Amino acid sequence: MAPGRAHRLLVRDLAQLATPSAGGFPRRGAALAAVDVVEDAYVLCAGDRIEACGRMRDLRALDGEVAELDGRGLCAVPGLVDCHTHPAWGGDRVEEFSLRAAGAGYEELHAAGGGIAATVAATRALGADGLRARVERHAGWLLRDGTTTWEGKSGYGLDRDTELESLAAVRAAGGLPTWLGAHAVPPEFDDADDYLDFALREVLPGAARLAEAADVFLERGAFDAAQARRYLVACRDAGLALRLHGDQFTEIGAIGLACELGARSVDHLEATGPDGVRALAASETVGVLLPASALYLDRPMPPAQALVAAGAAIALATDFNPGSSFTTSLPLVCSLACTQLQLSPQEALAAVTVNAAHVLGCAGDRGRVAPGLRADLTLLDAPDWRYLAYYLAGDVVAAVVRGGELAFRR
Repeated sequence: MAPGRAHRLLVRDLAQLATPSAGGFPRRGAALAAVDVVEDAYVLCAGDRIEACGRMRDLRALDGEVAELDGRGLCAVPGLVDCHTHPAWGGDRVEEFSLRAAGAGYEELHAAGGGIAATVAATRALGADGLRARVERHAGWLLRDGTTTWEGKSGYGLDRDTELESLAAVRAAGGLPTWLGAHAVPPEFDDADDYLDFALREVLPGAARLAEAADVFLERGAFDAAQARRYLVACRDAGLALRLHGDQFTEIGAIGLACELGARSVDHLEATGPDGVRALAASETVGVLLPASALYLDRPMPPAQALVAAGAAIALATDFNPGSSFTTSLPLVCSLACTQLQLSPQEALAAVTVNAAHVLGCAGDRGRVAPGLRADLTLLDAPDWRYLAYYLAGDVVAAVVRGGELAFRR
């Protein structure tokens, strides 16, 4: 290899290369479904960037040393982007899963000391090394399922040390950390306002150094709109981008607050009605839809079609967590988006690539396949890229290229 020349990787002879079309972001309306498909394609990576891509017959002769990855029988899409995960936790919630299967409700379990509170105890018990190992393991699961960029929330420590250790573990594992300091009121506090006093005084300074964004669970039994506003304004003033969990069970002001404060996203929306749809469509805030969570908890699906028709920007994510969405598979989420939310495969692709990247503040760098962008590719063992959604819970990811390097191969 010539001195100074970046490592080059040629992914060649792909059955198809599919990528959201060029344009602004986030994608809305008809633009959400605009996908370019190239048959018999290649992608040439130089270092961590895409140098060129297109049809094999147009590939010029390459000089110097070039590693090759045989793409025959495979399709390539942009590396998948998961913009809502909870990877930092200990223990499991399998007993709760069994109780829920017997008829117990999520809110009922939460009120009885299960749910988030149960995971808080197990997560605190892990210690820094155990937490780091657990997040690293979950990062491997995400990669295996085709995800090259992911956001990871804290929120299962709810004390100073475990929250900061969670954020550090997410960053060490290659994720983009979000401080979910307002996830629930921990057991040592009886009052949400007293807990927020503690979190903003004792945890926010450290979280602002480690995290990219802050998130709050605005929901009955967690934090109300006034408490969420207080938390988010303080986090914004500390330099963090804003996210919200909202409208999962009830509409109590999440969308209005998200739009007012210019939050990057409001996530869940299973309970969102027509007024919320209109408000979100008139804003710059993205609605992140979590159909695996809705399915897992037997909740109504979020109003995806109404949001798209109104002109709202949407993304899709796994909501990976131990209690309400125990999956790291964005391909499964794409299947649910098409079968339960009535999105097209094209819309689902944009929602787990360029729009999800926009939520994380990196859509100018990834989420599409084009020269100059980060060399992240998910290779599908399929003759058509739409198998990403078509193959329900199938082992469809053949390989993953991340930053121009082969990071996973089945």
